[in-house]
Amino acid sequence: MLIMPAIDLREGRCVRLYQGRLEDETVYSTDPVAVARGWVERGASWLHVVDLDGAFAGRPRNQEVVAAIIKAAGVPVQVGGGIRSLESLAALLAAGAARVVLGTVAITNPEVVAAAVERFGEQVVVGIDSRAGMVAVEGWEATVSRGAVEFAQSMATLGVKRAVFTDISRDGTLQGPNIAAIREMARHSDLKIIASGGIASLDDLRSLVELEAIGVEGVILGRSLYNGNFTLEEALAVV
Repeated sequence: MLIMPAIDLREGRCVRLYQGRLEDETVYSTDPVAVARGWVERGASWLHVVDLDGAFAGRPRNQEVVAAIIKAAGVPVQVGGGIRSLESLAALLAAGAARVVLGTVAITNPEVVAAAVERFGEQVVVGIDSRAGMVAVEGWEATVSRGAVEFAQSMATLGVKRAVFTDISRDGTLQGPNIAAIREMARHSDLKIIASGGIASLDDLRSLVELEAIGVEGVILGRSLYNGNFTLEEALAVV
């Protein structure tokens, strides 16, 4: 199973939000590039970077920082946040991103996803953010009346192979992941799943490893690493 340390960007800083709320922000570093290098030095083989400003604005806002992280990391970087056009997606891939995560646009304009998959294949990942089983969009500020699993299935029919699945109610809370929801998504979506949100302990990681056989291929770690609940080295040893 792949461990992906998260680097969430807001106004050029490395931050974490509580349940996606801008008013509940913790700043971990003013040098995200150094943070990226640090995770790689400690064993990370992938990084997950989110442009939070972009997610709320609807267009990429931290392009220079993202490009600097990609250049410095030396490992594949998966990037999301505010990417709602083929042009934005192509620009990130041209900057060296290994994968790009499409979120809101997958709901509002699935034709963009279809075109992106046709052009870029598995470099396109869909972000499925769920609140009480419903899909959330626009930086998690809004929820649409569409079930997360049904939406995932519709993405699979477009040729999408992989999704980042986040239960917003758990994100940044350190209350443990929603194992039941992750299991349901992996079993019924026809997508490979990267789990995100709420992981607080090595036991949480062990529970996710048990889902690897049904398609949970990775996990994104944020606050648990930054707060020191466990080290990246310990997480890698578990998986």
